[in-house]
Amino acid sequence: MKPGLFAAAVLAAIASLAIHVALNCPIDPVQSPPAPTSHYPRNNLLQRLEKLGEGLLNGPEDVYVDAVAGGVVYTATRDGWLHRMNPYNRSWERWRFVGGTGLLGIAKCADGSMLICDAHNKGLLRVGEEAVTLLAASEVEGSTINLPDAVVEGWRPQMARSTSATPAPDSASTLMLDHLGFANGVALPLDEAFVVVCESARFRCIKVWLKGEKAGQFETFIDNLPGCPDNIRLGSDGYFWIALVQLRSPWLDLITRWSLTKRVLASFPTLLEWSKATTKGAMVAQVSEDGNIIRALDDSEGKVINFVTSVMEYNGDIFLGSPKANFVGKLSL
Repeated sequence: MKPGLFAAAVLAAIASLAIHVALNCPIDPVQSPPAPTSHYPRNNLLQRLEKLGEGLLNGPEDVYVDAVAGGVVYTATRDGWLHRMNPYNRSWERWRFVGGTGLLGIAKCADGSMLICDAHNKGLLRVGEEAVTLLAASEVEGSTINLPDAVVEGWRPQMARSTSATPAPDSASTLMLDHLGFANGVALPLDEAFVVVCESARFRCIKVWLKGEKAGQFETFIDNLPGCPDNIRLGSDGYFWIALVQLRSPWLDLITRWSLTKRVLASFPTLLEWSKATTKGAMVAQVSEDGNIIRALDDSEGKVINFVTSVMEYNGDIFLGSPKANFVGKLSL
């Protein structure tokens, strides 16, 4: 090929790529943090977990353990079902059919119903014994909720979602905070003075104050995590448990360093899925109320469980969910 033709072909390819990214990039990239300063030795303790319901569950993204009911385990799966496990005989049942393929975060309400985030179709749902009710749709005060992922109910009752929208008691939704770096899990401390929000794209969690002189303000809860924080739960001892997906590596830090590489990846879903698939491993971290990591447990190569998106502690055990698994993991601490 002549040099002139080769140069023209390269320019045409670059122009085509630029147009594709401009038309199809769904994100506004945020600045990535520096490389993590703290390193956690691999311990592979998650490889000791027990597999609950293996083969019965299709991608259990989130797990909820009902302490009031004696440890009944709930999870929502990619086939549209809300499952629950009897803690005494460990039998599973398909409790309620919600439909769709995007059931993500779940939480229990004081009245016994379940809250479910439906990322693909509906929004925030309340699921009871008899009916499924839409509580909040895909837009709050002009801001589109692209991927409702997590929900928690407070005593008011007040619910906080990872979309940063808070449905008030009259079912109206209020925008608490916007322009977050892929807002993900949410959790409340025992006194509900603030809500912790995971920002996956920034490898950090923030706290948004709900009470006191700082009400409405936000600050860093924990940053520069060794992976992208997904879901977060409050443990029975008052400490938080965070599931970390996409554990940080030289490759991940490289492709997330520049805005351009982030835009290109986001514009090609297949390439993005390949990037996720090449990163193996799972990690969960226990974090104090003042934002310090107490301990981290991992499966460094993803041999037993990979891409853990949720973790919940109950009665000295942790329960793990992953959209790439066909079981719920259980590990005694």
